[in-house]
Amino acid sequence: MDILVPLTENHEYKRVYARGKSAVRPALVLYCLRNKKVKQARVGITASKKIGNAVKRNRARRLLRESIRVLYPQLKPGYDLVLVSRGRTPFANYQIVSSQLKSALEELGVLVALPKDKNSSAKTAEDDSERTSETGEETASVTKEELS
Repeated sequence: MDILVPLTENHEYKRVYARGKSAVRPALVLYCLRNKKVKQARVGITASKKIGNAVKRNRARRLLRESIRVLYPQLKPGYDLVLVSRGRTPFANYQIVSSQLKSALEELGVLVALPKDKNSSAKTAEDDSERTSETGEETASVTKEELS
């Protein structure tokens, strides 16, 4: 499992903002800059006070962090990324934020296209549907027992 490598210094954020390319989406803004000095992609996440109170800012950061965590293995190495939350981020669900982040990464050319194997993707879809139905039945039976 890859661990996110963070941007830690203020001057690193400023450099990405000043020299990097950006992709704007309704729920986020992605800034990206090539950095040949690092071997892994580094990520910074920000949420300003314009977003709202601490609860909303933290939710926005959590959504962005989880979205980038899932896509991190597909990122090209040697890039500095800054994710900036926008006003809609705390109110969006995970699927929206994740899809917008993925499209922004593709637009900037930071995402590596993974080879698609038709057999493995169909097999995982079947496995997911089986897990969901099993989980749904178990949840329903537990709920009935609790009510009795």
